Amino acid sequence: MESSFDGVLAFAFLGCMLLAGTVLRARVAAIRNALVPASLVGGLLGFALLAFGLGNGYQSSDFAPFTFHFFTLSFMSLVLTGTEKQAPRSVAWGGSWLSVLWVMSLVLQALTGLIVIAGYNMATDGGLSHFLGVIVTHGFTQGPGQALALGSIWENELGVTHAVNFGLIYASVGFIVAFGIGVPVARWGVSRGLNANRSARIDEEFASGILSEDTRLTAGNQITHPANVDSLGFHLAILGIAYLLTDAYLDVMQPLVALVDLNDVNLSLIFSHNLFFFHGLIICVILRAAMDRLGLGRYIDNDTQRRITGTAVDFMVIATIMSIEFALLSAYLVPIVMVCLSVSVVTALLCFGFGRQLRDHGIERSLTAFGCCCGSTGSGLLLLRMLDPNLSTPIARELAFFNIAILFLGFHILILMAPILPSFGFGTIITVYVATFIVGAGAIVVVARRLNRDPLTADVPE
Repeated sequence: MESSFDGVLAFAFLGCMLLAGTVLRARVAAIRNALVPASLVGGLLGFALLAFGLGNGYQSSDFAPFTFHFFTLSFMSLVLTGTEKQAPRSVAWGGSWLSVLWVMSLVLQALTGLIVIAGYNMATDGGLSHFLGVIVTHGFTQGPGQALALGSIWENELGVTHAVNFGLIYASVGFIVAFGIGVPVARWGVSRGLNANRSARIDEEFASGILSEDTRLTAGNQITHPANVDSLGFHLAILGIAYLLTDAYLDVMQPLVALVDLNDVNLSLIFSHNLFFFHGLIICVILRAAMDRLGLGRYIDNDTQRRITGTAVDFMVIATIMSIEFALLSAYLVPIVMVCLSVSVVTALLCFGFGRQLRDHGIERSLTAFGCCCGSTGSGLLLLRMLDPNLSTPIARELAFFNIAILFLGFHILILMAPILPSFGFGTIITVYVATFIVGAGAIVVVARRLNRDPLTADVPE
């Protein structure tokens, strides 16, 4: 049984870093005032320990699988969470604004990374693959799971050396950028009274990250009787079913598509387990819809499901940062910094520039979008809570619409191109990506006008 401890102890090490991050956030004034999440603090601490050989014998590669699976589980759990019965009329339009902006960010970041690496190669004769710049969008806009999944395909099947490590580095930096820029913007918005929720304030509990005994929140409603099965275990079991269904679905599909090629690449790559994330979302959408149709949706408690999602996001962030190889980061520090700085600037201009078009909830939507485009839906929601602590605005509900809509709006990029992108010519990539950005820019202006035309519907239930 001794060999079975490796994975469990690696997970325990992640837990120790999360606990250490929580303590440091509560006790260190600089970290507390900067509102750095415990997962980010713990991840950076774990990265430092590994870099100096103090990681209990573990290597950065030991934590990459946790990044992949926690990312996948977080989004599958998010989709299994039900929607609110009373939804404001603006949810579809507001969610559309977030979704279109996200797709624009997806292609803009890729083009920016490509240009930066091309310029770096011209200036230094570095010879780096241009796709090491393109993959920045899958680290920033999509998150570590997709950066790892696509990086694995690009590196192992399509010959892009270091794609996995570059993707994980970009994803880690993305979280840092989300809070490094997002937190000061949120503070500025609150101080200027730009947010709709006037009760927003950054008090001691918010800063320390620890609730007092009088303000502690419940973690969800019990669905099952504790004498039968614990409610949390019941919810995890449903998520486990979705995971097994996704695995079975891929096993069935792979031999069916093995004879089909797309752009000289076998279609089985798109149905490989490296893209478990996307196929898992489809399975969860179908599973949740079937449960609601059969009247079984009441057996999923949304608050409990959100706790599962949040926990997966926390561990994902820690594992992502600890997956970075220090030696590779040092060797390619200059191009990595150039790409990250450039992408951070264009993403901020994109999100906050288009956010200025909105008459109502502009700061909330733009800050939430920036968090989602640099980290994940979780980081976007965390930044939103700084402006809207009790989520009284419709933005949080728009995120539920957003998580589904982006799959359809970005389908041609996410599914048809991204998995096998290095097999396409640069002319095709640039044409499709630029066209997507232009169409998105036109669409987001139309959506913004619709939101501005009838702002009073923002908080009125149907």
